[in-house]
Amino acid sequence: MDWQEISGNWVLLPDRPTAIVHFLGGAFVATAPQVTYRRLLERLAAQGYAVVATPFVNTFDHSAIAQAVLRNFDRTLETLYDTRLRKRYLPIYGIGHSMGCKLHLLIGSLFTVERAGNVLMSFNNFSARDAVPLVEQLSSVFSQMPSGFSLEFTPSPLETNRLVEREYQVRRNLLIKFSNDTLDQSTPLATLLRSRSNMVTAETLPGTHLTPLGPDVNWQAGAVFTPFDAIAQWMRQEVYRELHQLERSILRWLNPLASL
Repeated sequence: MDWQEISGNWVLLPDRPTAIVHFLGGAFVATAPQVTYRRLLERLAAQGYAVVATPFVNTFDHSAIAQAVLRNFDRTLETLYDTRLRKRYLPIYGIGHSMGCKLHLLIGSLFTVERAGNVLMSFNNFSARDAVPLVEQLSSVFSQMPSGFSLEFTPSPLETNRLVEREYQVRRNLLIKFSNDTLDQSTPLATLLRSRSNMVTAETLPGTHLTPLGPDVNWQAGAVFTPFDAIAQWMRQEVYRELHQLERSILRWLNPLASL
């Protein structure tokens, strides 16, 4: 099974997919999700899920990004149904990491979409000042700009929370937090989502904010096996142990009746 680029999206298509996954990555690794999240996405495809990974370039206007990635996804989905998919109307799941979570929340709040559920990994909803160090350095410069000019994400963190609380349509959600992720804000999000639905699951797994990337490094030991080689191999094993546990949790939630 090979990656295909269709209408600007990267697609993995099993022979008989049981559902479709729309994947959105983190802010600084989202331009090539077929590379940065390759291991995770290929595991999902191997289990029978068609994967549509939508690249995007980060800007301050997150609402515009959400609209653009949804439009790109819908265009690719239409192409797949016209040319490749034998079964019509497969269930669609959103999976997001970091900023990708916010985009799925905005998609589910701003637009009329049908989703069987969303998986939200390492959600965070920081202000631009906290998320982008350069904003803090430039704030004094832009304070001299005309009133109404703002270096803040659209919508802002507070606006995002209010929007999700009022409008979010996706009832079934899995929130994944990693034990060593200092950027995660999944706990307040879980409270927010549970005010709208009783189908919200929250899990804490071993790992860090970067665990979903799971870079596939082919470690080659030198002619003499040193302590550094041993440490590197141990670290690689830990990364894949954490990633494997993440994969199992997602697959179990997607299909609770399947034996993994």
